[in-house]
Amino acid sequence: MAAVRGAEKFKEGVLGMNTPAELKYTEEHEWVKLEGKEALVGITDYAQGELGDIVFVELPSEGKTVKQGEVFGTIEAVKTVSDLYAPVTGKVIAINTALVDHPEHINKSPYTDGWMIRIAVDNPGEMEKLLNADGYKTHVGGH
Repeated sequence: MAAVRGAEKFKEGVLGMNTPAELKYTEEHEWVKLEGKEALVGITDYAQGELGDIVFVELPSEGKTVKQGEVFGTIEAVKTVSDLYAPVTGKVIAINTALVDHPEHINKSPYTDGWMIRIAVDNPGEMEKLLNADGYKTHVGGH
């Protein structure tokens, strides 16, 4: 009986998560918003909820090239450390320096104040390999 209640609570959490339709998503729980030839990147509402209280983020320096699907940094919560994966290939042109002193912005506002990096995108066609909001909801619902 407890397992059923837990599953119902998990399903409600997945269905109630904030998954903006205008964004694309990776299976590793990053989101990306394409703005012209630049991409804004962060982690999803679902991911920050699973991680819990975020205490530290390690991001690449400006000018570093990141490649789609490869690790670009790490995120540390109270009980775990996870890798961050680049949703697209390109050069990092900005990092959210506010996260150094306020990593909790990721928990409070993963899609606005909690953004992590901005990338000058090499190949916008890579966006086609990413999940849309419905695909991402299905993906996390299957975990």
